[in-house]
Amino acid sequence: MAVDDRQDSDPLEDLEISLLLEGVHQRYGYDFRQYAYPSLRRRIRNILRAEQLSSISCLQDRVLRDTAALDRLVLGITVAVTAMFRDPDFYRQLREKVVPMLRTYPFVRIWHAGCATGEEAYSMAILLEEEGLYERCRIYATDMNQLAIKRARDGIFSLGLMKEYTENYLRAGGKACFSDYYSADSQDVILRKSLRRNMVFAQHNLVNDRSFNEFNFILCRNVMIYFQKPLQERVFRLLHDSLRRFGVIALGSKESVNLSPYESCYEKLEGCRTLYKKVGP
Repeated sequence: MAVDDRQDSDPLEDLEISLLLEGVHQRYGYDFRQYAYPSLRRRIRNILRAEQLSSISCLQDRVLRDTAALDRLVLGITVAVTAMFRDPDFYRQLREKVVPMLRTYPFVRIWHAGCATGEEAYSMAILLEEEGLYERCRIYATDMNQLAIKRARDGIFSLGLMKEYTENYLRAGGKACFSDYYSADSQDVILRKSLRRNMVFAQHNLVNDRSFNEFNFILCRNVMIYFQKPLQERVFRLLHDSLRRFGVIALGSKESVNLSPYESCYEKLEGCRTLYKKVGP
């Protein structure tokens, strides 16, 4: 999990970042103060260049006065690297290990927490469609950033990404022709509208918001690696409280329930690196 390593920084920059985060928390309620420092610092530097500003103090002034700048800041800090059927072996494991468990439920609730711009939530919808389960499933895809949720809801992606996504889909055990799931023009593709029929996109902040339902399957992959230890534990408590007993949680390759207060409540699915079944209260 994440480590708070403050190498390659200076005291003035540390102070400016602390003031920026405190200001954003007090003004808007977004709390990034317990995010892992190395990735946070790197992302803020990238945002500074994109905004063409000379200092983090100037960025703070802009963000506190301009909500559009705030949206760009939140997007820059929170959106992780993502792709459709990213880590194809993971999706093969879902087909082999998790889908048979989901078939035992009359109705399945799935929470994709920290869905970013929606690529992996749509991947889940395609997988469930091919397994004949989608009609009795509801996918709740949430993220703290409004811009990310809007992009996810639109389901529009760059045509240039489709070669990579198609390769991922095939390696993940796809059973159809990937191009059947979208229409394309010269620059973009739009995913088939029917994929959204059982999806709910909504804003939800893992740091501050509470549980909103009880789920059979939760995906929260490569989210907690950006948090410091106390925040990781707080978020895992939320996920634990939201997962039904005998439900399954999917984490990222560098994340584990073994570093949470609920280690004894889970068992790893056989042959799976990042899939855990809840067996305790």
